[in-house]
Amino acid sequence: MEFIPIMGMLTGIITTLGFFVAIVLTVKYVSAARNKERMALIDKGADLSQIYQQKDYRNATLKAGMFLVGIAVGLFVGYFLTVITDINEVVSYFSMILLFGGSSLIVFHWYNSKQPD
Repeated sequence: MEFIPIMGMLTGIITTLGFFVAIVLTVKYVSAARNKERMALIDKGADLSQIYQQKDYRNATLKAGMFLVGIAVGLFVGYFLTVITDINEVVSYFSMILLFGGSSLIVFHWYNSKQPD
């Protein structure tokens, strides 16, 4: 029965190594697939600038800020729901965070669609 602690330790080591090997192999195969895709497009004579256009990150900071403010308001309202009513804490916090975080993203989308390009 002396081998049980060693087996437990080996299981942890093998699991950890397996996790990192999976990450490395995933990165390798994704990069290889992207390279094959690019080579096929070059062989066909496609214009790569049309395919790999730069994404527009002009309002990314505003979006993140509005989302975090929405989460903060959700936490605040969730706290008051638990104090004022006898609603379960987990339900009130979770629902208010999702409600106000999602609402802030909807408001951001509405604001961003009104902006000229």
